[in-house]
Amino acid sequence: MTTLKQIDLTCPICQTRFTSHAVLSTNSFGGKRTDFHERAAGAQPLPYLIHICARCGYAGGERDFSDEADVSPVVREHVWDELAPKLPEVGGTIPGSAKYEFAAKVAAWQGAEPRRIADLYLRAAWCCVDEGDVEAERYFRRHAAWMFEEALKAYDGVPREERAILTYLVGELWRRIGDTMKAAVWFEAVAGEVTDLQNQQWVVDAADQQRLNPREWFG
Repeated sequence: MTTLKQIDLTCPICQTRFTSHAVLSTNSFGGKRTDFHERAAGAQPLPYLIHICARCGYAGGERDFSDEADVSPVVREHVWDELAPKLPEVGGTIPGSAKYEFAAKVAAWQGAEPRRIADLYLRAAWCCVDEGDVEAERYFRRHAAWMFEEALKAYDGVPREERAILTYLVGELWRRIGDTMKAAVWFEAVAGEVTDLQNQQWVVDAADQQRLNPREWFG
């Protein structure tokens, strides 16, 4: 089962003190989807891995609420101008997908690497699966795909041994969005990114599977 704990945080933007829930332990007994979305048995941990200030909308991991947080005047202005107005009324629920979307925007304003931003958008899409919001899921998958593509174009933004996996993931994202032609191009590129065939054959096999006869789950 996923278990949670309460933590006390202080927003580095507006200095609001608030309580949030963090993941103490979880599991992966629910299986893994072919976009690497691991499912837990019981409560899903994803919404609790990102925290958000309900006053200004600043969002991030626990570390982003520490003294190490990058809260330049530019970031502070963006948060107040673009995130605060999108918050629900006081007491309203902020879904996991919105937490990750806000965190992705903050990361972009902080100049984070494209892969970091892509990961946040991907997790926003995963949250949308549980929230039953198909259109938002496609929206976030598209943004994740674009940012992963940007990371791969930079070349040094992705370790060489991880390029095949990310190339596969971009293909799978486009497939789930519904662009099978673009997905096929990425799936076909996977083999050329492999650095260790013995250990990465599964990626090549997964790309071929998803291109020819796609599945929703691994295993």
